[in-house]
Amino acid sequence: MKKQSLIKGTFVLGAAGILSKFLGLFFRWPLQMLIGDEGVGYYQMSFPLYMFFIAAASGIPVAVSKMVSERNAIGDHEGVIQVLRKSILLMVILGTGFTAILLIFSNPIIHFLKWDRKSYYSLIAIAFAPIFISIMSAFRGFFQGLQNMNYTAASQIIEQIGRVIVGVGLAYLLLPKGIEYSAGGAALGAAAGGLFGGIYLIVKYVYVRKEINVFKVADNKDVLSKLLYIAIPVSLGAAVSSIMSLIDSALVPQKLLEAGFTYREAAILYGQLTGKAFVLINIPLTISSALCASLMPIIAESYILNRKVDVINKVDLSFKISMVIAIPSTIGLYVLAHPILDLIFPGQSAGFDILQYSALSIPFIVLVQTSTAVLQGIGHYVRPVANLALGCIIKVVITLFLVPIPHINIYGAVLGSIGGYIATCILNIIFLSRKLKIRVNYFETMVKPAFASIFMMAAVVIIYLYVYNYSMNSRIACFLAVIAGVIIYVPIIVIFGIFKYSYIKRRFLKK
Repeated sequence: MKKQSLIKGTFVLGAAGILSKFLGLFFRWPLQMLIGDEGVGYYQMSFPLYMFFIAAASGIPVAVSKMVSERNAIGDHEGVIQVLRKSILLMVILGTGFTAILLIFSNPIIHFLKWDRKSYYSLIAIAFAPIFISIMSAFRGFFQGLQNMNYTAASQIIEQIGRVIVGVGLAYLLLPKGIEYSAGGAALGAAAGGLFGGIYLIVKYVYVRKEINVFKVADNKDVLSKLLYIAIPVSLGAAVSSIMSLIDSALVPQKLLEAGFTYREAAILYGQLTGKAFVLINIPLTISSALCASLMPIIAESYILNRKVDVINKVDLSFKISMVIAIPSTIGLYVLAHPILDLIFPGQSAGFDILQYSALSIPFIVLVQTSTAVLQGIGHYVRPVANLALGCIIKVVITLFLVPIPHINIYGAVLGSIGGYIATCILNIIFLSRKLKIRVNYFETMVKPAFASIFMMAAVVIIYLYVYNYSMNSRIACFLAVIAGVIIYVPIIVIFGIFKYSYIKRRFLKK
């Protein structure tokens, strides 16, 4: 199977991720229109538990990606298949177990977290997703380890299409029974998406298996132990990150009640934070996640082959790409928060100021993701976990202290996230710099992208105002301004010398 370069792999996964997010608008938009902020709040309350499973199981596909890349680099094709087999076994056990726990303990979970009883149907529906997502994730790790992101990218799109069709369809059909039933139907879409995406990857694996030309594979217990050795700390790190969202679902509604809000007002504010702000800031994070998925096997391959200079070059490039993604996203979402929400959720733009402040966390989250992927690629799995755990503690303290203050309320959770990720980011970069003996070039990686983003944003604002004054339609003005901003930004980063086209073509578009 043909390998892809870092930029090419990132582009393929990033494009698929963006397309999936765009398709996700066909899920979020009708859902918002059908059940409003209150219903989305019920849907989102159970969603962090699902994301906790994704995080808890995420170490296995990451370990698969790393181990497959290392074995493929030295031509051990039998070892590649051994890794996949053991990973599927582990993921099936995890997925089935988590589904059983959610189904059996749904009522105690709701009581313990003090959720509204109407969130019960969403929790039951989301419980079926881990079974299908687990198998799909193992195959994604396999293809990423082969450094070909095409199949993973296609599975993301298929998964999202299944989620949209089934989730929105059930939400519409169940709406007459009440918004809580409708929210439950929407949650069931996650299981459908995992089923469709998994079937696609299994079919593609059959063809790749023939290409690898390995049909008999001996059992190797060492593969399972190494999988667990890598997966457990990676999963712990991802679980800690997911716990940040789980903390929000548990603490924020309670603390909003302490601030004097009603149950309904708390659900609405929480829905605006998680159902609107988080959805939009996750778009640039999708590209960052694509970068990390491409970066991990490439760093692992270079490191095991002792190509130290290549490792350092890839690290430098990954940080630069991270900031080229994060900084314009932050500025754009801050400046155009209201028109963007009005464009995506017509007539439902309440909470745009929550989006503005949430956008400030993007650069720090992206840097945490990138630095964690690099550290995992060079064999350091525990330190990112410890750093993120400290960040989680900082978030909890800030959330507990600020959210109950009436005039701060939901913004306390936003500030907690920002503070937690800033601390984690700083600790990761310090540790990485010491281990690889490199110094981050802040002017190249941060200052230049910041200036380029400011120039781009100035052009976007001018275009927005011009189109708005001409059409008197903020949605048309916002759409055209955002498209123009993407087009303008590409030549600006070349003019500023952040990336040179000839360099990209010579070093990264060709393997």
